[in-house]
Amino acid sequence: MTQGTTDAYTVRALDESTWDAFAELVERNNGVFGGCWCMGHHAMENGETYRFQTYDKRAKKEELVRAGQAHAALVYDADGLVQGWAKYGSRAELPIIEHSRRAYDQQPPQQPDWRITCYYTDTKHRREGIGRAALEGSLDLIAQAGGGLVEALPEVTADRVAHGRFLFEMSVELYEDYGFDRVRQIGKHRWIVHREVRPADAGLRPELAGHR
Repeated sequence: MTQGTTDAYTVRALDESTWDAFAELVERNNGVFGGCWCMGHHAMENGETYRFQTYDKRAKKEELVRAGQAHAALVYDADGLVQGWAKYGSRAELPIIEHSRRAYDQQPPQQPDWRITCYYTDTKHRREGIGRAALEGSLDLIAQAGGGLVEALPEVTADRVAHGRFLFEMSVELYEDYGFDRVRQIGKHRWIVHREVRPADAGLRPELAGHR
């Protein structure tokens, strides 16, 4: 079981031991995003995603977690409740979802080892730094898994009104706070961002100091 702390929160990996705490947060928020159980980015056997499929999302998510095929950094509060997460995984585990694929494939960037694809925060605890803690935690967990090139597809929020409920991949500005570089724009506000994360062996953290 991997865990770490960031400011007021504790971050732990989503796995069999933390499944119940993750599921409690999802159920507390009515399945999140209309009942998606954070399944939309996961790869099916044919390479497509589960985004538009009909199936038992809770059961499939649990199956993937218990098989080690679904990863996330879970953010726990001081009372031991999960209040949010950032989903991450290999590019095979988390392919580019359909609505971004055409623009992404026009000029494919260097292929990443990892992607961070989705965030969620309990509706009563937004704007409390949980997304930032989740990003920091996911970078720690990636470093502990060997590091590598990390990719995300967030949106620019500077000089525009961006409603938080639509920023489920977070903001470019937040990623830039953590050392990510803009690679290419793939939509009106969306960018590909990359960062190399060093492995955590030899006692190294992924250069997070100063990015709080």
